[in-house]
Amino acid sequence: MTPRPPDGAPLSVRDVTKTFQAANGATVVALDGVSLEVAAGEMIALVGPSGCGKSTLLRLFAGLDAPTAGEILAGSEPIRGPNAERGLMFQDHSLFPWLTVRKNIQAGLVARGVLREHRHEVDEFMALAGLAEFADAYPHQLSGGMAQRAALARALVNHPRVLLLDEPLGALDQFTRMRMQDELLKLWVARGTTMVLVTHDVDEAIYMCDRIAIMTPRPGRVDRVIGVTLDRPRHRNDRAFLDLRGELLETLQLAGG
Repeated sequence: MTPRPPDGAPLSVRDVTKTFQAANGATVVALDGVSLEVAAGEMIALVGPSGCGKSTLLRLFAGLDAPTAGEILAGSEPIRGPNAERGLMFQDHSLFPWLTVRKNIQAGLVARGVLREHRHEVDEFMALAGLAEFADAYPHQLSGGMAQRAALARALVNHPRVLLLDEPLGALDQFTRMRMQDELLKLWVARGTTMVLVTHDVDEAIYMCDRIAIMTPRPGRVDRVIGVTLDRPRHRNDRAFLDLRGELLETLQLAGG
């Protein structure tokens, strides 16, 4: 399973620090001197304990926050705010409950004023996500997995060069979660989009990603980046998969200490 030549943009994190002001006036250091390179078309996981800054880093990639120090680039351009070329998908599908699947998927195109030129792609992405039969359904009529597929199609129809995934499958049951992992991989292979996945699930990170960045407890730093060299498609019960899983869990335990 090899992605086509990538449409994705490379990402660069250069000595980034992010601080917040706590309610009591104290300064909280969420990220401290983080540097990371993500290649075009790569899928990389951010793994670490709760509160280590994974989601903070994702928000910086999205342009929803700015670093206190250092810089983040998409390609050669500094990230200074949100951009349609960087899609963001949360654990909650965030579909508009008053819109059908079709209208949810085309919402971004409507907001950008380009629906007329790209209307045909709405049907293409609905079919790609396996939702063609549910075009006129409302979010409350969908299963959790179907709603997440609709959210994914909504993100991808805007042709982002980077897709940022913040625990997008965390609320799903295990069976649905594994099926959605395969759906994401199919779309990644088809598009070559750069993907950054925040997850607490070590198996998910190994199954899906090219590399795994392990982060330390706050203040968040990149403790180690581990390459996943297993052939695709991957099998969760392979000896090499289980060995890497053990190595990652041990590394996480040491990083947590």
